[in-house]
Amino acid sequence: MDAPLIAVLAVIVIALAFDYTNGFHDAANAIATSVSTRALTPGVALLMAAIGNFIGAHFGEKVAKTVGSGLVNLPTGSASLGVVFAGVAGAIVWNLITWYFGLPSSSSHALIGGLVGATLAASGTVLWAKVMESVVLPMVLSPLVGFALGYLVMMLIRFIFRNGQPSKLNRGFRWAQTVSAAAMSVGHGMQDAAKTIGIIVLALYVGGHQGSTSTIPEWAFWTSASVLALGTYAGGWRIIRTLGRRIIHLGPPEGFAAETVASGVLYFNALVLGAPISTTHTITSAIMGVGATKKLSAVRWGVAGNIVGAWILTFPAAGAMAALTYFAVRPLF
Repeated sequence: MDAPLIAVLAVIVIALAFDYTNGFHDAANAIATSVSTRALTPGVALLMAAIGNFIGAHFGEKVAKTVGSGLVNLPTGSASLGVVFAGVAGAIVWNLITWYFGLPSSSSHALIGGLVGATLAASGTVLWAKVMESVVLPMVLSPLVGFALGYLVMMLIRFIFRNGQPSKLNRGFRWAQTVSAAAMSVGHGMQDAAKTIGIIVLALYVGGHQGSTSTIPEWAFWTSASVLALGTYAGGWRIIRTLGRRIIHLGPPEGFAAETVASGVLYFNALVLGAPISTTHTITSAIMGVGATKKLSAVRWGVAGNIVGAWILTFPAAGAMAALTYFAVRPLF
């Protein structure tokens, strides 16, 4: 039996609210390094990030299908819409908490953790093998890959330009960062707008207003992309300061290396694997890897440790909040 349209719309609205918080929470992913190195002014950087997110959303179909159909089994009907609503609400709460404390946690893992937590609270079925393969494994591997590649790419840049004049190199890499920041913005759109699209498709399916989760309506791309872009343009200055200044002092060459590595990892996972990885984890670990080429003590490991702690807590914390939300909203669905 089809769920009332108002229930489907409620889930879509809260999914878009999450999309907006994702934008201002994760704006730092795309622009923190460029702003901290003065390659771009904050206003220009935010506008570029918003445009890049909008463009990238249209290339994230594989990620959207993974989120929309590959992680939990929900029957159609209003009760299942309550599960999806609660999952997204739990992710929003965790996003706001970590934003308040300036911690660059993963909106992606908050969303997936929330969906899993609400499903368990409703005695639904979580496809744990798929969660492990598409979420947990990439969650562990992407920071390791980002750190290692960040270190290697920065060492290569140091070797190639070892005889260059620092002032000229800084000017050149500030220009290069315009390209790498744009690439990072598109990669963020591929990953994060796509996750909201996946939730929209899941809501349409369990509400009985779409026959399967394999088809994505065009309006879902445009709506999710637009809201994410607006959220990004609103900025997330608390987290931008953490990524851009508190972990390590970045120069233009380091910023370029970190953004190039992170965007490459995002593109591979979105276009090839369809894996919903964390843009936050990827760029943060790339910054740490780049910083480690100076000397290990150059990285403020205390700050890095707090960030990693937030990463570990994100999945279960968002899941717990979503479970509590489910019991609160269950009578409404």
